[in-house]
Amino acid sequence: MMEEEELEFVEELEAVLQLTPEVQLAIEQVFPSQDPLDRADFNAVEYINTLFPTEQSLANIDEVVNKIRLKIRRLDDNIRTVVRGQTNVGQDGRQVKEITRDIKQLDHAKRHLTTSITTLNHLHMLAGGVDSLEAMTRRRQYGEVANLLQGVMNVLEHFHKYMGIPQIRQLSERVKAAQTELGQQILADFEEAFPSQGTKRPGGPSNVLRDACLVANILDPKIKQEIIKKFIKQHLSEYLVLFQENQDVAWLDKIDRRYAWVKRQLVDYEEKYGRMFPREWYMTERIAVEFCHVTRAELAKIMRARAKEIEVKLLLFAIQRTTNFEGFLAKRFSGCTLTDGTLKKLESPPPSTNPFLEDESAPEMEELAIEKGELDQPKKPKVPDNPFHGIVSKCFEPHLYVYIESQDKNLGELIDRFVADFKAQGPPKPNTDEGGAVLPSCADLFVYYKKCMVQCSQLSTGEPMIALTTIFQKYLREYAWKILSGNLPKTTTSSGGLTISSLLKEKEGSEVAKFTLEELCLICSILSTAEYCLATTQQLEEKLKEKVDVSLTERINLTGEMDTFSTVISSSIQLLVQDLDAACDPALTAMSKMQWQNVEHVGDQSPYVTSVILHIKQNVPIIRDNLASTRKYFTQFCIKFANSFIPKFITHLFKCKPISMVGAEQVR
Repeated sequence: MMEEEELEFVEELEAVLQLTPEVQLAIEQVFPSQDPLDRADFNAVEYINTLFPTEQSLANIDEVVNKIRLKIRRLDDNIRTVVRGQTNVGQDGRQVKEITRDIKQLDHAKRHLTTSITTLNHLHMLAGGVDSLEAMTRRRQYGEVANLLQGVMNVLEHFHKYMGIPQIRQLSERVKAAQTELGQQILADFEEAFPSQGTKRPGGPSNVLRDACLVANILDPKIKQEIIKKFIKQHLSEYLVLFQENQDVAWLDKIDRRYAWVKRQLVDYEEKYGRMFPREWYMTERIAVEFCHVTRAELAKIMRARAKEIEVKLLLFAIQRTTNFEGFLAKRFSGCTLTDGTLKKLESPPPSTNPFLEDESAPEMEELAIEKGELDQPKKPKVPDNPFHGIVSKCFEPHLYVYIESQDKNLGELIDRFVADFKAQGPPKPNTDEGGAVLPSCADLFVYYKKCMVQCSQLSTGEPMIALTTIFQKYLREYAWKILSGNLPKTTTSSGGLTISSLLKEKEGSEVAKFTLEELCLICSILSTAEYCLATTQQLEEKLKEKVDVSLTERINLTGEMDTFSTVISSSIQLLVQDLDAACDPALTAMSKMQWQNVEHVGDQSPYVTSVILHIKQNVPIIRDNLASTRKYFTQFCIKFANSFIPKFITHLFKCKPISMVGAEQVR
């Protein structure tokens, strides 16, 4: 009975003290113990048996029980002490928090005290600085003002949130008033030194004006802009007088003098005034840029008034000199002043920035030798854009119709010369070594096209390029019609009796194909030329799209012209097929009209077969050799001839009358 009660007690104890293996391991590591009561696998029965191994040992059971009870009381005391200790922790934490709050209050007080002292120092500096600023302004001590004004403005920024205080607001208003007075005073000083009317002040710039520019850098940007505007206007006033519209030097033929004048002025400015203005103002570049704007307006005005006097040579001369000057500017300046409000220092572009200066005479002196596909050469690396391109030359765009009309006239004369040369020199000589000869006139045409395209793209990449493209389209069609289609041999028909004897005569060489050897070579030459024009026109379209403004690329389309050359190719192939096909017709007709019932002997080869073979041997090798450079079109010719001849041969075969029984036996 006793053992059953002990087992129930042990099971209840295990149910209460079930800990996970991880927790138990942690407890053993923190509180290592050799006491059996502390073991996770404690067994009460085994422990009791250890204490009382024999019945005789039960005699001291009371002593053992008292020891265990004493141990339990000690554990209870320890637990009570720990619990009470945790109760006091909260009180200690509140005490620490109060100490921390006091420390924070002391930190805030220290910070506020430091801020107050700093603010008082700034206020003292501001009040003294404003007084000094007003006094220095009256004495025009701009060098000292430049340093002091910047410091005063920096200090004033610290009081931005204190503007509600009357004394601070009053100091701020005094600073603004001093700035306004400085701006007006500096403008007046520059007006006195460089009056709008009259000559420049002798003796060059003074140190006062140089220091005044340093002050203007700190003031409202409008002050600096006004100084720059007035100085440049005064500096260019002489230019407007010398090159008035009614002056002889104002016309395009003397445009070089304009650019020579401004170059001298830039040198003069650097010598006399280069140190007066801060470098970051870029005054030399600004003078040059303003000169360009004025020149463009003046040239546009005078060209509108004298538009009828503008000739293409004069226009091209003026444009070339102007683009050369724009290239000079690109070498000398960075172009940073071209963007509104930009005074940031930019890296100067390399000397090769101006594409027109690489070879000024390229449009006029370009080599006139072009090979097939030259327009599709590997692209050169694109040079950086010239920031000054068009700054003056843009004024010539409205008058580029003169150039376009000139090219229209020149191309018309060129086509007429091609026609006359063809009539005078005749078709190209038969060429069986290198294939069909491409007409030299087409190479000359595309050389001229390339020259015009390069030249026009240097004049403008806008609407004039579209107008030039229209001219190109016009004369590509004219070349296809007048030079290519217009010189294809005309087909003729012949009639007459066809007999076996006439076919035998053809075998002996008394008759030849309808087209002569020269005519066959001419057709092949025209075909090769049309193929060259087709490929080069496609490349021309790509080049034009590269040259023109991106917004205008969709308006360049030479598909119609390429279709025209494709039509010439198809017509040439069809002529060759028709010629050979017609040459074989008499033989096929003779075959169908032959009295087969009278045939009594079978020979090695019928005369009509001999005739067909003869014509094929006469034409095909010539065509093959002359189309050696365009093999795909020779293949097309063979396919089309086969597609035309075979159905016709079968049709004539069905027209043949039955042969005699004797002939049939011999055939069998």
